[in-house]
Amino acid sequence: MSATAPTTPPPTDSDIIRLAQSCAPIPSSLLSTQSHPTLLSYLTSRSQSPSPSQPVSDYTLSLLSLISQSPHTHSLSTLLSSLLLSYTRLFTSFQIPHDPNSLKTLQLFHTLLPHVPSPHLPQIIDPILSILPRILDSENAQILDLLPRCLSLIRSSDEVERGGNVVNSVIDQILEINWSKGLLIKMVSIVRDFPVLDKLRAREFVDKVFDGMSSLDLQDLPSLVYQLLVLASRGFVKKDVVEGIVMFFGAKMGRKKASSIVRQVEGTVLLHVNFAVKQDPSLGQEVMGLVKSDLRAFNHFTVAVLLSVSRVRKFGEASMGALKMAILTAYRDYKFAKDCKWIPDDMKEEYLQNVKVVEKAMLRAVHESNYGREHIVPSILQFAFVLLESVEEGNYKELCNLSGVLGIEELAIQMLKAIFVAHDMARNEIIEQCKFRILSLKPEQSMVIIRLLSNLTQSYPYPMLEHVSRLKELLDYFTFMHDKVAAQLVTALLPLIKFSRDLKDYTILVMRKAMFRREDTIRLAATNAVIDLILAEKQSKKDDLLSFQESSSQASSSQQSEVPYNVRGGLFQELSGLLQRCLYQPANVKEVMYHGLVKLVLMDPSSGGAVFDFLLPHFLHFFKEDADVQLGISCCIKSESGKAYVEEPLDCLLSCVSRMLLLQPNGKTEKALNSSWACLGFSLSQENELGRSSSADTFYSSILKIRKSLRNQNIEDIFGQTQDGGSSSFEDNKRKCSAFVLSGIIEVLVNAIATDLDKASDRKKLDLEKEIIQFVEIHHSLDKDTCFSSKSTAVRKGSTRTPAHDILNNINSSPKEMQARVSFFTTSTIYQILQTLLRLLDTDSSHNVEASQLHSQSTSKTSKCSSEFISFVLNESLSHIKSSILLRNEDPLRTLIYGEIKMLGSPLLKLISLFKSGPKLVMDQKKKETKGKKDVGRREYLHLALSCLKELIMICSNSDLTGLLEDMVSISTLKDADLNIECERASRIEDPHIRSIELFILKTLKPLFSELLALSLFGEVEIICDLILMIGRKLPCQLRNSHGAWAISVCKNNEIENTKAGKSVVTLAICLSSPPNDLAISQDMARELLQVIGSEGDAPEEVSQIYPTINHQTCSVISSCILHIVESVVVDMDWAIKKLKTFSLVSQKGIHLNQNSEESPELAFEENLYSRAEAVVKVLSSFVSMSLNDTQAEFVLRLAARFYKHLAKMSKLRIAPKGCQQIFPSLKFQKLVEVTCKELTISLYIFVEIMQKKQQANANKKGIINRIKRENRCIPDLIFQIEDYEKYLIQLCKVTKVNLLRHAKRSTARDFRIQLNEESREEEEEENAPTSEANHDNENAVENESAEDLDDNEGNGSERALSPDYINNPPAVEDSGSDNGEGDDHPPSAKRLKRVNRVVEDSEDEA
Repeated sequence: MSATAPTTPPPTDSDIIRLAQSCAPIPSSLLSTQSHPTLLSYLTSRSQSPSPSQPVSDYTLSLLSLISQSPHTHSLSTLLSSLLLSYTRLFTSFQIPHDPNSLKTLQLFHTLLPHVPSPHLPQIIDPILSILPRILDSENAQILDLLPRCLSLIRSSDEVERGGNVVNSVIDQILEINWSKGLLIKMVSIVRDFPVLDKLRAREFVDKVFDGMSSLDLQDLPSLVYQLLVLASRGFVKKDVVEGIVMFFGAKMGRKKASSIVRQVEGTVLLHVNFAVKQDPSLGQEVMGLVKSDLRAFNHFTVAVLLSVSRVRKFGEASMGALKMAILTAYRDYKFAKDCKWIPDDMKEEYLQNVKVVEKAMLRAVHESNYGREHIVPSILQFAFVLLESVEEGNYKELCNLSGVLGIEELAIQMLKAIFVAHDMARNEIIEQCKFRILSLKPEQSMVIIRLLSNLTQSYPYPMLEHVSRLKELLDYFTFMHDKVAAQLVTALLPLIKFSRDLKDYTILVMRKAMFRREDTIRLAATNAVIDLILAEKQSKKDDLLSFQESSSQASSSQQSEVPYNVRGGLFQELSGLLQRCLYQPANVKEVMYHGLVKLVLMDPSSGGAVFDFLLPHFLHFFKEDADVQLGISCCIKSESGKAYVEEPLDCLLSCVSRMLLLQPNGKTEKALNSSWACLGFSLSQENELGRSSSADTFYSSILKIRKSLRNQNIEDIFGQTQDGGSSSFEDNKRKCSAFVLSGIIEVLVNAIATDLDKASDRKKLDLEKEIIQFVEIHHSLDKDTCFSSKSTAVRKGSTRTPAHDILNNINSSPKEMQARVSFFTTSTIYQILQTLLRLLDTDSSHNVEASQLHSQSTSKTSKCSSEFISFVLNESLSHIKSSILLRNEDPLRTLIYGEIKMLGSPLLKLISLFKSGPKLVMDQKKKETKGKKDVGRREYLHLALSCLKELIMICSNSDLTGLLEDMVSISTLKDADLNIECERASRIEDPHIRSIELFILKTLKPLFSELLALSLFGEVEIICDLILMIGRKLPCQLRNSHGAWAISVCKNNEIENTKAGKSVVTLAICLSSPPNDLAISQDMARELLQVIGSEGDAPEEVSQIYPTINHQTCSVISSCILHIVESVVVDMDWAIKKLKTFSLVSQKGIHLNQNSEESPELAFEENLYSRAEAVVKVLSSFVSMSLNDTQAEFVLRLAARFYKHLAKMSKLRIAPKGCQQIFPSLKFQKLVEVTCKELTISLYIFVEIMQKKQQANANKKGIINRIKRENRCIPDLIFQIEDYEKYLIQLCKVTKVNLLRHAKRSTARDFRIQLNEESREEEEEENAPTSEANHDNENAVENESAEDLDDNEGNGSERALSPDYINNPPAVEDSGSDNGEGDDHPPSAKRLKRVNRVVEDSEDEA
């Protein structure tokens, strides 16, 4: 049959449908191309019917069914192409409905697409592209199912000219149009069937998807994300897909109102991500890599993803580690930036915001954990405890309460508290983890867990009651815990004891058992716990009574008769037997109990009677009213193994009794004592009342008798020394212990007398002052026996006068603090004694006649002991101020004992002024030699007073420094005419804190410094410098610089030969100068040090001409000072280089931190780093030219090695990885390289050579061998770091064509060789594997190449480097062939960095 001349007419549309339904063979008319227009016309006519969907679908499917019988036939394939084109036009012109019928038809077309002639496919694609802007829903997008297969057929066909370009053009058109919601969903579903997209178009596709996702309905997001994850698992720009998902739900969705539906959607997405990671672990690696490389990707959804991924066994530790590292890095960066002076302010603010973002993200992820994401709750628990354990790794406590930052510990506690509230099932696990970690961790880490437990018991006592059984199990281990942990554990459980009698009784039982343990620390902890129990019960009853009275004030009479708690005797009476046992424990246990009883009376003064009754029998063991020697000091001393120790801290007992007596209501002793027993539900008889009220009176009268007897009795009688028996050393030790206790008792009595000074009349006040001076004389006579300098090792059994209860609660107490004690004085009494001292010293003050006469009678006595009195007052003041840090702020004893300690500032400043001006300390001057002793005493007193002031300012620096300084500025009498203008300017400062600091420095410290320096009081000058530095750091930059300039002028105008004073002034000048002035000053001083110390072959000068403070006496300490300042800068560089690496990684990913790179803070940060490094080079260049002593020379070598190591890292970062554009080094970097080569590297080689010559010359000297060995380890390390630095410079020169080493010079010789072991060689090969020609033979690059090899490029390199165009717009050169490709994303191997320590050996050839 001919294809061009049919013998039969073409069938009708009804015939076509009937033939298809009957499965008849293809009619011959279909094979003729002449019938094709007729067949296509049926399609058009059916589309014009009122309901075209079914007619068009039936006809098209029937015709396709007939064609499918022989689709490879040319005429049928042509008919198929025409039919598809016609149907596509009908569909895209919306002439037929888009419904299931059309979908069924398109699916059949899809199966027959391979039979469509390839040249016809572009014509079919054109109408499909035309409908894209009009696609609004999924029905309209049905036609897009044909698109991927059409593109694949075009790309693979040889009949289509430049098929790849056609495909790319189609994809570009798709990417250029705006996508509707329906189109976006459809494109994501079909893109997996597209021909392979290049990376650029794939990234553009992903960006377009995430840009349009914001307009999608929430219910469409989970399925869309799942499809994207499937794409990513097939390698479709995996990193970009993961980053897009995380940033969309964390940033874009995060800005929306967090409704329950949004949270549920995010929970479903998390499940999809978790499942995808299980199927393709590389997706989990991408998530962790994203967080590690860019902290800006950290948000609440990132946290949730990492916690979800951690549920996958393979990623458990890695995911937790990435999350932990991100949080710790944020805190470390903020801490460093806050303290670093050369970082721009906008970067400091950025790091602060980073910390806040991290904290908010963590807390939001936890709070939303109950919205479809319960599977991450175990991960949250685990991670929160990981954070708590990491608190020990870095001290972030100072960050707390600063700028709204929580801190790691508080963040973890907040997370666990949120989980505790939201998830009942998690509570068991939290308590179990607390129990396990308290028992297994180190004490410092356990204390953090106990603070968590304390937070839970205080915030949620009723839910915690359900876990009392587990807490009781924890208490079973009380006697096996560290004493600090054990004591704090009971304190943490106190809020629950109020609600659980069972827990209370069990705790008491455990404490009873602990009191019988042999370990002193356990008994000490048990005593602490018993006291805390009593105080907690007393506070609970007090709170309940107040609330009951408030509620009953509005209740009926029947309701008022009810009592809110069971009236019993209270824990003090119940545990009196246990407390009685404490009286037979070592001295430190008794001290804990005595201080606890003071707290009890302070909380409830009405309980004082019962406490006095408890203590009186014990006190009467050491006080005999009828005996010749009333005070039994000898009974307080016991011996063991031939050594004496204090068994009874009688001074502490009297101090606590004295404080409790003051706490009793005046004139209401009987009423208070009676009320303490009336609360028990019964009243006492008159006899019992009299008996009870006598305890406080007995104590009061006993203290009065002790005051009288000590003034009149012989000290030897009080000690009760025996001349026979015992060795002399034992008797001396026993006497020391007795004197130690007696001196404490005297301090207690002086405190009691000083308490009465404020209210005493003038006549009585003089008598009291006289009595104080008498006791001071006795105290002074005991000094030779007490030996305060060494008393802490042999005075008391167990411990010295340690405030055991309070120090036990302070886990961070230093060893020095542990040897201190809570002062027997109070701040008010110290203030009264200081005022008394001022009155005695101020001989010019006017008195009334009567007071003058009375005073004249006691002048000789007062004057005779005034030096002793001054020494006593100042020493006790210093001890009192220092001991104030031993008590926590919430401790009630702190308020009682230390109160407003800032009130001591004014009298101390007045004393300093008197001592400085030279008051007549001794009125009766008879001998000339007395004047010399008087000057020495005056100097000692001035030093003591300044030390007191320094300690006071240190204590108040974290609380009320402003009030202290304002008080002292108001009474300052020191004047300096040169500072009047500055004082007036400072008085106009608005900030009261800054104003008080500035005025105090100007009006007090600077004039005082000048006067002390003129008097050559260098020890005191050092204290003034420390004070200026301590408070001057708190000033703004401009004010701080002004004080730095003042210190520089001091260095230039004064020849200070005292080493400590000279070092302090230099430190002040450098540290108060803001960058870059600080290192500029260091450079100037280093050059002057070179003149004074001298160099090889040059004679040193005696004094610097510019800085006379630098002289032959001070040069050594000043050089050490400057070197340590340079070392701190080198340490800062380590952190800065890590941040620089982070910036470069982010920029390599194509994420621009700032559109205007010239003004970006990152660029300024990099330039600042290069400037700091250049300044370090100039400082070190002067030191390597000096004739340093051996210790300083070794220090310089080690410091230079560390510095070159950082330079090598900086140079390596300038080399772009493979595939990234290489940027020319900036002028700052080029200048740094030039200065380093010219001024430091060459000088270092000479310095090393001179050192080796000295070693050979002194090889036979005694003790030189060890020093030579140390230096022989330093020198190879230094040379290796220099050559490693130059190796990277050579690579940078090759890829940039800029000669950076034109000023470099190789080391002429060395007596060692660097040998790499096999492992290190393999490691080097792995690092250099992906390199190109630029990195060939890196191992020997420095050995085989020098700067001369690059001379041919020197001209062009310098011109390009200095061109302004290259400064503002550094051009990109060809792709780098460096070795920093994939490996540059990771830090250098630890083995590689440390291999010098094990591979540097002496050369056998030169041995």
